[in-house]
Amino acid sequence: MKILIVEDDFLSRQVLCKFLSSYGDCDIAVNGREALDAFKIAIDGGEKYDLICLDVMMPEMDGHEALKAIREFEAQKNITGLQCVKIIMTTALGDSKNILKAFKEQCESYLVKPITQEKLHLELKKLGLVR
Repeated sequence: MKILIVEDDFLSRQVLCKFLSSYGDCDIAVNGREALDAFKIAIDGGEKYDLICLDVMMPEMDGHEALKAIREFEAQKNITGLQCVKIIMTTALGDSKNILKAFKEQCESYLVKPITQEKLHLELKKLGLVR
């Protein structure tokens, strides 16, 4: 599995990378703009991501903006349905406004920090990424 971890907080990046590295190769972006660039490069290079873990509160481009831009890029490339990358929002924001906004922007899952390895594994199972 090819994974992109998008997180501006160093400790959160480390934790997610530790949890996810046993499932596949992990790349890191520190903001939404970097994430969008990495996503486009991967698609154009023929090695798309299977999973993106996307924080909401980040500098330059936040998670909501990045999610929307990723889905727009997929649409431009005629990537639809099950071909789309699975996106899990990983954030400290557990309020209904942010959760609803993320699902309207077509994320597949939303995890509120602190994220445990068990919660993350369960989400990966629900998304069909692991057994």
